[in-house]
Amino acid sequence: MLLKNKFKLATAIGIVLSVLSLLVHLFLANYSAGGITKYSMHMDDVLPFGSRPRPRRLWGPLCTLDHLHPYAKPRKNYPAPANHNGFIYAKIYGGFEKIQSSICDLVAVARLLNATLVIPEIQATTRAKGISSKFKSFSYLYDEEHFIAALSDDVPIVRGLPKDLREARKKIKFPTVSPRNTATSEYYTTDVLPRLVKSKVIGIIINGGKCLQSILPASLEELQRLRCRVAFHALKFRPEIRSLGSQIVGRLRASGRPYLAYHPGLLRDTLAFHGCAELFQDIHTELIQYRRSQMIKRGTVKEQLSVDSVSIKINGSCPLMPEEVGILLQALGYPSTTIIYLAGSETFGGQRVLIPLRAMYANLVDRTSLCSQRELSDLVGPEAPLSSDMPHPPPPKSEKELIEEWKKAGPRPRPQPPPPARPFYAHEKEGWYGWIGENDTEPDPSPVEFRRQAHRLLWDALDYFVSVQADAFFPGFHNDGSGWPDYSSLIMGHRLYQTPSGITYRPDRKTVATLFENVSDHLYHPPRNWTMAARQHLNNSAGIEGIVMSAMMSKPVSFLAHPSPECTCRTPKSPAIQPVKDKHGWLLFGGEEDCPDWMVRSLAMVSTKNNEPQSEDYEGELTEDDSSQDTQQESDRRDSNKSSEQDEEMDPDD
Repeated sequence: MLLKNKFKLATAIGIVLSVLSLLVHLFLANYSAGGITKYSMHMDDVLPFGSRPRPRRLWGPLCTLDHLHPYAKPRKNYPAPANHNGFIYAKIYGGFEKIQSSICDLVAVARLLNATLVIPEIQATTRAKGISSKFKSFSYLYDEEHFIAALSDDVPIVRGLPKDLREARKKIKFPTVSPRNTATSEYYTTDVLPRLVKSKVIGIIINGGKCLQSILPASLEELQRLRCRVAFHALKFRPEIRSLGSQIVGRLRASGRPYLAYHPGLLRDTLAFHGCAELFQDIHTELIQYRRSQMIKRGTVKEQLSVDSVSIKINGSCPLMPEEVGILLQALGYPSTTIIYLAGSETFGGQRVLIPLRAMYANLVDRTSLCSQRELSDLVGPEAPLSSDMPHPPPPKSEKELIEEWKKAGPRPRPQPPPPARPFYAHEKEGWYGWIGENDTEPDPSPVEFRRQAHRLLWDALDYFVSVQADAFFPGFHNDGSGWPDYSSLIMGHRLYQTPSGITYRPDRKTVATLFENVSDHLYHPPRNWTMAARQHLNNSAGIEGIVMSAMMSKPVSFLAHPSPECTCRTPKSPAIQPVKDKHGWLLFGGEEDCPDWMVRSLAMVSTKNNEPQSEDYEGELTEDDSSQDTQQESDRRDSNKSSEQDEEMDPDD
């Protein structure tokens, strides 16, 4: 009897201990999973930032640039055109950045020629079949009513040619021109204007993203400000894009935290142009090389097909990979809980190239993780269905046809027929890469691909809106040297105009490549002197030094990438800055005119109303004490919020 009681007691104790062990394991699993941050942004996913929610050294504003303000209104004698020389209609080819830049040039050309501008035709939307009938060409991206009204004092704009001229255009009775990217104002006044006066209508075909040189003579300075008024005021996205963009910005800031926008710049055309194929693997290398061979045949690329991508990257002609951007952000001091918005409709290499960055910054999000499928579909609008380009199976044969085929099959015994070929699944055929497993030549774009190109314009416009509003911006590939406008440079120019004192990094990729060469053996555990050198370079790139260096490369290519000092003014009491010019005498920075009195009074009222003490000053380079204190606080926070599925991250300053 005593033995049975002892057995029951041991059994009861074992059950109790098992239950306690199970509860402890459940508690630990729940506790460890609480620090894991999902890809989608939710309030519970955002880890706390600390006692100082917005340090100036990371999020601005920059004290050295807070005296600059946007001012693009005419300042000199700017009379309305007296004579009307005719109409200009235009067709624009290319992606979002080329469309944005081309429209600004077209308005300036129309003003130069005293002509009426017909709303430009965006070919990426006109070629797409079955897109929403609610939007036609220009209105697919922009607000037509606002565009016409905002420029009413500068250029007369109409939606279409008069009926008689429209019929003549269909019969190709009017001349057309296809100007170079660097076409001068003299080209238009001497070559184009006489043809316009004679025919009353002329067409302009734009393929390279521009139709007027970026830097104009001093006598045409008001045309530069007109470009600014077009790009930053008249070209307003249609209400659906602005509404969804505002919702995304609100969701990013819902936790009271700032966010950083990042555009990788990994585009297939750009990578092929510079020869960066060896930075990728497998199918992506083949796709880049195939596109490069096409560019060589067209004469766009003058070099050989196979080049040393490593040496090109060291020279600064290849983009920064997402992994490198993550290491640089860590060197700057951005905590692992920083919210990063991934901008751009195309990231060549897909999610695979983003894995290292996502491991370092789990709050890496994009429009697909912040918007529902319904919201994105509403932005696109109702579309007509398209027939699939998938191969269809052969029609089934009747019993009579099978018997006849059997009789004509030849003498017996007959060999067994070969097994049927493996069917191609949808995911193997979709996208611009599905052909490479079947053919040696890339097929012509299908109707589905044309529609995707139109959709990419919407995604680029949406991400452009969110990136301009961001608290900080980091480009992966700007000033690429191709001579075409690039997406990151347009965002940086818009931010320089709208918020000059905001944090916009302008890294010199050649300097960054040298830094990574020096630390290649211990990339994830760099020494402190490397961290401070990288931090100093990036902090300088966000200030006056970076603006001047970036202007030397970007302004000759695209005025919208650096609209200063023509479209900015300075507060009268701000310290004088020595003007900086390049070797051609072009003004790059400084020499801004004083802001008008009404603007100064308005700025003073806003400054008094919103004057709040900042948590810390931005001096371009952190002192060692501040850096150590921030690092220690961040290290303590990381230790308390460590994820069970993520390796321990080393402090960049250790």
